[in-house]
Amino acid sequence: MLKGQMMNRPLMIADLIRHAAQNHGSRAIASRLPENHQIFSYTWAQCHDRAQQLANLLTGPFKTRPGDRVATIAWNTHRHLELYYGVSGMGGVIHTVNPRLAPDQIAWMLNHSRAKHVFFDVTFTPIIEAIAKSCKYVKKWVVLSDEAHKPEAKTKIEVYETLIANQSHEYDWPDFDENAASGLCYTSGTTGDPKGALYSHRSTVLHAMACCATDVMGVGADGVLMPVVPMFHVNAWGIPYAAAIAGAKLVLPGARMDGAGLHEMIEQEQVTYVAGVPTVWLGLLQYLRESEKRIDSIKRVLIGGAALPEALLRAFEAEFGVEMQQGWGMTEMSPLGTIGTLLPKHADISYDEQVKIKIKQGRLVYGVDMRSVDDDGQVLPRDGQSAGHIQVRGPWIIDSYYRGVGEDSFSDDGWFKTGDVGHIDPDGYMTITDRSKDVIKSGGEWISSIELENVAIGHPDVAIAGAIGLPHPKWQERPLLVIQAKPNTSPSRDSIHAFLAERLPKWWLPDGIEFVEQMPLGATGKILKSKLREMFKDYTFAVEA
Repeated sequence: MLKGQMMNRPLMIADLIRHAAQNHGSRAIASRLPENHQIFSYTWAQCHDRAQQLANLLTGPFKTRPGDRVATIAWNTHRHLELYYGVSGMGGVIHTVNPRLAPDQIAWMLNHSRAKHVFFDVTFTPIIEAIAKSCKYVKKWVVLSDEAHKPEAKTKIEVYETLIANQSHEYDWPDFDENAASGLCYTSGTTGDPKGALYSHRSTVLHAMACCATDVMGVGADGVLMPVVPMFHVNAWGIPYAAAIAGAKLVLPGARMDGAGLHEMIEQEQVTYVAGVPTVWLGLLQYLRESEKRIDSIKRVLIGGAALPEALLRAFEAEFGVEMQQGWGMTEMSPLGTIGTLLPKHADISYDEQVKIKIKQGRLVYGVDMRSVDDDGQVLPRDGQSAGHIQVRGPWIIDSYYRGVGEDSFSDDGWFKTGDVGHIDPDGYMTITDRSKDVIKSGGEWISSIELENVAIGHPDVAIAGAIGLPHPKWQERPLLVIQAKPNTSPSRDSIHAFLAERLPKWWLPDGIEFVEQMPLGATGKILKSKLREMFKDYTFAVEA
């Protein structure tokens, strides 16, 4: 084979921030500080300088070697951003830890990853106090603050600002194998121990480049991006890296992700693009309605992590003129897999028809190959109807889990089993009908818990809805719908049942409707179906004679 005569330069994460500093150095980064909730601003050039100081700290006094894991337990802030680049850039592996997990799970992950140092925000000091003695590999605990906000603690803690202040701003970012590990993120571990996805420089850079495409996130130099999705959760969907490529302004909301806090940052920084899970936008929508405030700078909202409810889509688009966009992916996919952008041929269809397309999980992004297979592994047609088990492969999708757990998640021919059930249409739009473990099997047919939940959320008094299948003596399983009502409302079972009956097939209607004051949510904002099943394990349906 005749080889091309192109330079063989490795894809390096450090090159992203070096590019931003050299070509977009004056573009701003705004960050809400967890220690005092004030908004701090600096530039990409200053971020690059401080990332170099951090790299000097790690390779010098901290004696961090290439491949060492450096953990973060932190919010979306400028200091966390510096860690994204400083750790990976010097050859280390940044292990982002989800602070919403139980302390024993966090300790387990830090031991499993063999994290050498842990950098954490002030608000997470109680977690550090609870786990420090159990983390046998950690050498340094560093609080992401200045001396004035150093917390009182029994654990020996060092202060980030003090440590990097003494380091040089000059650092020669090394080149090495682009397949070297750069980041480590664990699944939330709702079924057994968490599993680690170990990303590479190559996979991360390719994923970030894909994010910038017009029909994906459309990230450009004129964008003002605010990832509300946490940086401790699958790289904030790649936005911190994509923003550096494009030279976009980056807005980091810190610990305040309530409606009022988000609105303040959106207005002050004139945010144009935001990304997060549906529960965040349901809260923001409620705040905007109650306060009668606007978010006119925002052009697009990306929803992921759970299905985009149609009612939420219509509310933001009709009331605020904001385009709602659904994406789908997984920790194991870096996470981007599909994005819900319309095609040119959709310009002439009705808005209602466009909505039907937008509430699909989205259109396949270049770089992700996808198929749907039946229980026997046979590939199903891309006809938009034949639902099966979704499998994926591509350059930013894992081919094995960190340290060899979870290897049954791969097919014999090398595809990753996502655990989702869905179908793909001829235009590449994928629709998830359910998680394999959550689909409700009733009388030999499947009921989509996701669709049932999305329809229920359209009821004016429903804040969150969770559907689970419970045993039934005749039908194998039947749906139980669990409702968290909106504040100051008291919906009845009959009103919800009547609402659903107008919109769903009769056999899909839940055999039971129950109310909870607080829906159990997982560490990433998803409904904990396992918890709902535990709560209602003794529930019995009324059976007709």
